[in-house]
Parts: sequence; structure tokens; C-alpha cells
Amino acid sequence: MSWRPATPEDAPEIEAFLQAHIETSVFLLSNLRKFGATGAAQDYAMTFYITGHPVSGVVAQSTKGVVMAQWPAAGDWARPLALLPAPITGAIGDGDQIDALLRAAGLRDQPTNLNSDEVLYALTLSDLVAQDGPGTLRPLTGADRAALIPWRTDYQINILGEPEETARAKAADEIAAYIAANSHRVLEAEGVPLAMTGFNAEADDLVQVGGVYTPPAQRGRGLARRAVALHLAEARAAGKTRAILFADNPSAQNAYEAVGFAPIGRFAMIFFKQGHAPR
Repeated sequence: MSWRPATPEDAPEIEAFLQAHIETSVFLLSNLRKFGATGAAQDYAMTFYITGHPVSGVVAQSTKGVVMAQWPAAGDWARPLALLPAPITGAIGDGDQIDALLRAAGLRDQPTNLNSDEVLYALTLSDLVAQDGPGTLRPLTGADRAALIPWRTDYQINILGEPEETARAKAADEIAAYIAANSHRVLEAEGVPLAMTGFNAEADDLVQVGGVYTPPAQRGRGLARRAVALHLAEARAAGKTRAILFADNPSAQNAYEAVGFAPIGRFAMIFFKQGHAPR
């Protein structure tokens, strides 16, 4: 089966294909809608490669070198890998597909900053379970930077494996982006921020939860699950009907299951210490 670079005219067909596999395609679909199918100069824009007519497989690479894929009836991964224009710095997507892609690239055993095979969860928002507890939820503002940049720095280092020397600058950029996009919320009580939650991608009636964080001094109080539940209730009121997320540690999984999420598969996030060309 042949592969080729996508053109702008392919975007509607790519979108329809990704929507049919939305649970593991939210990042791809969100990026396609934001930047188009043929890449852009902006950070994180992606160049798409496709197979089939109608489209039956998609591989894309970002300006940062991260590869994402959706190819349920996968054949020879070497074919799309041969089209990639830059070294692979990471890979994100369905757990089985990403494992097969990286094995085909000869990169499965390369050193990583993050090598996470997580449980993928889904929730129909009509089944959302409200969570009692302290605090109210509100959007982030510029005044939150002093508190939230250290939170996000800790998240970058201890969850995403970012080196300490670059984590703070990346965290500052992310908090600024969250404020600009109105994508994240802070749980606050009596003027004290307690936890943060957000949506790291959206597509039609679905939101993808991400960036959930509770500082160590506040953990064990059910604050993350309350923040997530309140934000999802807000999304439901705005017309969203579904949510997904992925988690790899038992405490987070327990919190999300309490809110109503149920496991539906696996999701992989791998970031290498340096970029590698497929072998």
C-alpha cells in the first residue's frame, strides 16, 4: 500500500478518518484543524502523510520531530517512516500502533526522557459523577503565574521527564498558552490555589483532559478529581458530550474512575533524549 504527503485538498478526508477513530486521534485532529495538513512554521504544526482512498492510515510529524499515527489496519510501517523529513524525537498515539511503529524504526530501545504506556479512559458526560470537596473552579489569569509555573515545572520534570535546565522555561510558556487559550482551570479556596486541570485538545463534542496537577502539600484530599469533575460539568453545560484521558499511576486512575471514566485501551507517549532517524 503506497503512502504520500497530504495536500490541502486531502484535509476533509483525513478529518473524516480521524473522527472515526477519535479516541486515539484527538491530538492529530486538533492539529489538523489548527494548522492544516501540509505543515506550518508554528511550533507543533504537523506535516501529514496518508495512505488509501478513502484514507485508511495517517502518520504525521511535528516541527519538533514528534510523530503521531493512526493506522488501525497497519501494514509495513517502514513505508510511511521513509517519508518523514526529520529525526524522530518522540511518538504519541494508540499503544499497539506506536509500539509497532517504533520497532519498525529500530528505535524501541533508544534512551528516553519519557516512556509511558498509559491506560486510555473514556466517559460519556451524562454519566459524570460529581465530587464533593473544598474550592471553586475558575479560569487561569496572569496573576496565577507565580503559583502555577512552579507546579508545571514539577510536572514537566517528574511526569514528563523534562530536564531541569529546560523545564521552567517550558512551563512558563505552557502556562502562558493555557491563559491565552482559556483551556485550563484552577481549583481555589479562600484565595489559595489547590489544584489545576485542563483540556489539552478538543474535537467536536469531545474534550481530552490533561495537565491535571495537585501540589504535594495538597495531595490525598480528592482535589484533583473535584477539579476534573467541575471542569467536565462546565464542558457538558457548553454542549460537550464525551471526554477521554490517559493515566499511568494507580492514584490517578482511581481518581478518574471515581469521576466515571472507564478504561477502553492503551495510549503511548514516548520522548527520546535526542532525535533519531529510522534505521
